[in-house]
Amino acid sequence: MIKPAPKKPLLKLSRLAAAKRGATAGTIALSATALLLSGCGTPPSAAAAGDSNSAGASDYLGCIVSDSGGFDDQSFNQSSYEGLKKTVADLGIKMKEAESTTKADFEPNLNQMSNAGCNLTFSVGFLLKDATETVAKKDTKGHFATIDDNEISLPNVKPVVYDTAQAAFLAGYAAAAQSKTGKVGTFGGINIPTVTVFMDGFADGVKYFNEKKGKSVKLLGWDKATQQGVFANTFDVIQEGTKATNNLLGEGADVIMPVAGPLGQGAGDAILAANKAGKDAKLVWVDSDGYLTAPAYKSILLTSVMKKMGDAVESIVKDDKAGKFDPTPYIGTLENDGVALAPFHDLDSAVSADTKSELDAIKKDIISGALKVESKASPKTK
Repeated sequence: MIKPAPKKPLLKLSRLAAAKRGATAGTIALSATALLLSGCGTPPSAAAAGDSNSAGASDYLGCIVSDSGGFDDQSFNQSSYEGLKKTVADLGIKMKEAESTTKADFEPNLNQMSNAGCNLTFSVGFLLKDATETVAKKDTKGHFATIDDNEISLPNVKPVVYDTAQAAFLAGYAAAAQSKTGKVGTFGGINIPTVTVFMDGFADGVKYFNEKKGKSVKLLGWDKATQQGVFANTFDVIQEGTKATNNLLGEGADVIMPVAGPLGQGAGDAILAANKAGKDAKLVWVDSDGYLTAPAYKSILLTSVMKKMGDAVESIVKDDKAGKFDPTPYIGTLENDGVALAPFHDLDSAVSADTKSELDAIKKDIISGALKVESKASPKTK
């Protein structure tokens, strides 16, 4: 979905056909490169020769089920979906999809994939955990990959998770460096680990900037110590993103990171409106590179905290098709390029050479272990 949210009253993100997302989203999918499962995600061991999921390109069926945000959420559902579409083009496999609109759709949609004989089904989002576990226990011959969940321990389920605190640390540092008011903000959709891990990293990045520069940039919307902050309590109602952003703007924040899927549109719309009224605020996107997936906000987009889901999707399908499925969790990190800070794009000239150099050094220190980025929500190996 490339278009911004409609201006008429809207309770939930509309379901746009993939074609309506236009050429930009397609460019993302075509530009992704296969991610080698290195680092924390160890290479899977070879499966037995008789593995039912060893299939040729012509008869291999890769499937995907979204959470209630839908495949056009400009966020993790869309990135995963486009990753599977790219895999279809690259490997010549078949594809089946089911888009959820409510939690009640999760298990029926997964059962639909199971009944269709899918070799591998991706369930997208932490909220699909229970439904995926239920269906995977029944369909022991089918393979499943759970994006953004690491709580299922079954031999036919591979967790795909991301230590986004690492990349969000970089975003927090950059946000603090760019703030003119001395206040930056963040808010979440729902208080779950895959949301708070971003907020923890962002908070630590702001703190690190203050320590290194002798500054006192204040973070609004999240307190890492108490794990309390601003949450919209939804990933669907876009106006809640607008409301949370307006509140943060009213308190003085001039760089805001929404961690709320489609509610990022509400945040972007609020910042655009505020800037027209005289403010100078910036947006930090999450999950995908918002410059590509949400181009309506290019003019205000400082950077994005990316989870390279499309790359992992293709790599996991390749392994499964080759009979090498492994339930060992894949954990995306800065080291294995599973998470990253997006370019500054149109705002690149506004970011100083010193800040860019400092971010490069911080990234190297995180990868080497010289700088520890810790969140209790960071994924752990089992």
